[in-house]
Amino acid sequence: MLAGFNNITFEFGSRVIVADATWHIQPGERIGLIGYNGTGKSTLLKLLVGDYTPSEGTVERGRNTTIGYLHQDLLSFDTNDSILNVALSAFEKIQQLEKEIEELGKELEATSDEKILMLYSDKLHEIEVLGGYDIHHKTEEVLQGLGFANEDLQRPYKEFSGGWRMRVLLAKMILQQPDLLLLDEPTNHLDLPSIEWLEKYLQHYKGSVVIVSHDKYFLNRMVTKIVELYQQQLHFYTGNYEYYETEKEQRTEIQQRAYENQQDYIRQNERLIERFRAKASKAAMAQSLIKKLDRLDRIENVELERPNLKINFRVDKQPGKILASLKDASKNFGSNLIVKNTNAEIERGDKIALIGANGKGKSTVLRMIAGTEPFEGERNWGHNVDESFYAQHQLEALNINNTILEEMMECGSGKTELELRSLLGCFLFSGDDVEKKIRILSGGEKARVALAKVIAGKANFLLLDEPTNHLDIHSVELLADALNKYEGSYILVSHDRYFVSKTANKIWEIVDHEIKEFKGGYEEYVQWKERMAKAKFENAKQQAEITVQESPKQSSSNKKQETTNNSNREQQKELQKLQKQFSKLESTINELNQQKTNIETELALPENYSDKNAFIQLEERYKQVQQKLTAANKEYEKLFERIMALE
Repeated sequence: MLAGFNNITFEFGSRVIVADATWHIQPGERIGLIGYNGTGKSTLLKLLVGDYTPSEGTVERGRNTTIGYLHQDLLSFDTNDSILNVALSAFEKIQQLEKEIEELGKELEATSDEKILMLYSDKLHEIEVLGGYDIHHKTEEVLQGLGFANEDLQRPYKEFSGGWRMRVLLAKMILQQPDLLLLDEPTNHLDLPSIEWLEKYLQHYKGSVVIVSHDKYFLNRMVTKIVELYQQQLHFYTGNYEYYETEKEQRTEIQQRAYENQQDYIRQNERLIERFRAKASKAAMAQSLIKKLDRLDRIENVELERPNLKINFRVDKQPGKILASLKDASKNFGSNLIVKNTNAEIERGDKIALIGANGKGKSTVLRMIAGTEPFEGERNWGHNVDESFYAQHQLEALNINNTILEEMMECGSGKTELELRSLLGCFLFSGDDVEKKIRILSGGEKARVALAKVIAGKANFLLLDEPTNHLDIHSVELLADALNKYEGSYILVSHDRYFVSKTANKIWEIVDHEIKEFKGGYEEYVQWKERMAKAKFENAKQQAEITVQESPKQSSSNKKQETTNNSNREQQKELQKLQKQFSKLESTINELNQQKTNIETELALPENYSDKNAFIQLEERYKQVQQKLTAANKEYEKLFERIMALE
């Protein structure tokens, strides 16, 4: 066992988070920790790492077990340090030794004390044993493996977007190589390519992993066990999230039937007790039945307790056919070009998902449409459009010094305090909760406040930037249902594949600095992309085959020409020779392209990032293939031009 709980109980004041819970984490396990917002999932992880102490019971950790903890609070971490130094903080003990050695060196210069010299020598030996002289090389190697260029390593951490910051923190975890990795909402602020990279990395991770996530797709692909925190108890399911959903439904049905059967049994015995109690001859039997019922282990009624958000978007007025449009829009940040001379139009009834990798400018385009981001070109607003913008980074959208109620009063909804209190109650803020300061709220609570602000306005056009961040799975489903019933239009940015598949009827993607539109849902879009990729491959293959087949035909034609025109005989021989070379060169190029693809696949494997020799060899092979391919393509063009001239 790496770590776990033995009969622990933990309370926040009078509120019980978990009662009499036992959970043992074994080597090699991949576990999804789930539960509704506010039930205490993050608290359990903090208990595991020792940030909190249980009221009763014990938290066990193996004597030599190392734990890496990637949590939501780290996403608010900011520093001017380079990403190299942030990743190097994984080697905390070695860095502390380096400081101690530096201090001891200064003392030696001043005093030449023999005791200090011995201590200095011991520290040098200790840092050597820990591999302290290799940490810079190892750190650079891992960061480069995660996609950072050499010139990025000295750039300040604060310059990077959320997805790239997450990669820096993951690099730190990789360098620590913990036996147990605890990941609290690791997909928040990651784009789809980054999530896919994380999936690939975790599939090859040799230690145990516990993941808290609201992303159904991610959990289904990553975990083999589900631990649910529900009604202060831990419930275990051996399988992924899809298995958990099916199994929980079956367990609930079985418990409900057992409860109903027991209730029938109790009622029958209570009727007998009432009949026998009045008769002296049957009094002993009645007492026996009473004791029997008292000893009965009562089965609880199945009442699903879950914090249901009452999300009900309302529309105050009907807009025109076109809500917003961009015309010849261009935007760049220095040398980073986002869009150039692009056009887009949002019509009434559109429910658009804007997807793509981090850094492509999804949030920028959203701000351009909202009119909060300056750009070159035109942005035209339709008739009767009443918009509401849900911002990705909640701290940017909310005034942390306000109370929840003050924040709602300032959103310009025109509602009275009583109406706003009623609305906040739908978002699980009741009574004195509305007087809490924004700064002390959890990520999920801030997300609920921001959603409440969006709903308060009765907008007919919503702009939603990562609305599912910090929401639990149940709340994501409720939000998706509410958006499906919403009578207005919206455009959303989200990395949650389940959420996008449930809400969008159009997909926008920024490709080659233009907004490309796909009319259909996310699953149709994925299938279309796969078909396009396959068709492109098949087309290239057919073109190669046609070229090879046409060469003999052309040669035959040239032979006929040779018999009728003796003056071109030498020219025909040259043409045949060139066609043979051309055909052979095509095969060589196809083979080199396949080699290149294979090496790229190998370079993408996480196990090659930490193996310096393997990575260098792969990189060298890649360069050699690339050089051969460049030379072959140049020769191909020359041959083609010569053949065309002769023909």
